[in-house]
Amino acid sequence: MSIQIYNTLTRQKEVFKTLEENKVRMYVCGPTVYNYIHIGNARPAIVFDTVRRYLEFRGYEVNYVSNFTDVDDKLIKAANELGEEVPVIADRFIDAYFEDVSSLGCKEATVHPRVTESIDIIIDFIQALIEKGYAYEAGGDVYYRTRSFKEYGKLSHQSIDELKVGARIDIGDKKEDALDFVLWKDAKEGEISWSSPWGEGRPGWHIECSAMAKKYLGETIDIHAGGQDLAFPHHENEIAQSEAISEKSFANYWMHNGYINIDNEKMSKSLGNFILVHDIIKQHDPQLIRFFMLSVHYRHPINYNEELLESTKNGFDRIKTSYQNLKHRKDNSTNLTSDDQEWISKITSLREEFITVMDDDFNTANAVSILFDLSKQANYYLQSKNTSVEIINKFLKEFEELFQVLGLKLDVEEVLLDEEIDALIQKRIEARKNRDFALSDQIRDELKQKNVILEDTPQGTRWKRGS
Repeated sequence: MSIQIYNTLTRQKEVFKTLEENKVRMYVCGPTVYNYIHIGNARPAIVFDTVRRYLEFRGYEVNYVSNFTDVDDKLIKAANELGEEVPVIADRFIDAYFEDVSSLGCKEATVHPRVTESIDIIIDFIQALIEKGYAYEAGGDVYYRTRSFKEYGKLSHQSIDELKVGARIDIGDKKEDALDFVLWKDAKEGEISWSSPWGEGRPGWHIECSAMAKKYLGETIDIHAGGQDLAFPHHENEIAQSEAISEKSFANYWMHNGYINIDNEKMSKSLGNFILVHDIIKQHDPQLIRFFMLSVHYRHPINYNEELLESTKNGFDRIKTSYQNLKHRKDNSTNLTSDDQEWISKITSLREEFITVMDDDFNTANAVSILFDLSKQANYYLQSKNTSVEIINKFLKEFEELFQVLGLKLDVEEVLLDEEIDALIQKRIEARKNRDFALSDQIRDELKQKNVILEDTPQGTRWKRGS
């Protein structure tokens, strides 16, 4: 079996082949650290962390680089508003980023380069573009001559003529052409800046990723990834910059995740539906957020609302409860019997299905469905009077390995096992028989706190897991 990746560059799935055997060079565009990240930023962090985990599961060594934009217009604006220095704000929100994405189950990158620590390599990169005729200095700014790169538009599948429509040069603009983009910005009075051959200034946004990707991964990388909103112009400009210098393919596979909508509307500050990860993880289990994100294929848009999240929570809890029920039953199980070979085959088959769907462009939505199937089979098995330690261990091993691939955890401290619920209900029944209504109410309240809803019927007490 081989992994297939949908390549934005070619708009089709392609068999994944690495530059070096069993090694992956992967670059993922990171955040601009002027505020806490929102759930739109969280999606690529989760998605491409999962891609990395799966590649490692399949035997690859992944050199995973994700940058921090720690100086730009947004940071300078925030610094002016707060009366603080840019590095102070950047450090604060880099720390917050690590805290937030760690709670979401994301591993740290192999390297997290910062723009402010990469000024020298960025200046060298710009100088090389000028020397090759792809860039020019104008009044302290440096611009890229977009038309000079003949393949410009190949990632976004737009032609120069299409891009020209709507483009304009403002009065006082220093650009030769409306399509040219900035590589180096002349510093305004009081702004953070660095010395360069073109005067005091700072890098433009697009150049940083080209320079850092080259430094840490080389002239050609295997996978370049980010949100769909970065495909144009950011990634398009990265290609133009990098390939102008190297005269080689910059990235062999381009991956982009879809947008997030809030209640079927695009997330934006103006609509008041802008959700920060820092806030949402105070209200919901961060692992639930990750599970929710992975329940939709990464290239598809995802709709977020509280009802969908609660529905996802119920399913997530069911899977984790199955795992806990297996652990609970393990101590009361016997040795393997010949009849258990069928269960070994079922579990093995589900593992193979998981690999098959993940090989198909990292289809986590289908992978999550297989986790539900594994949970269902575990529940069927536990209905047997006689269970074997070997089969239970095999179930447990698959749960643990597949959850780890998806960056999910199986600890469920707040979820009661089915047997524990049944025991508490029986205790409540006895209390009611003895007219100990205080104890009866106490048990009902305890179960309610654990999201277990009781319904007293003429046929007895029924229960269900609530939200």
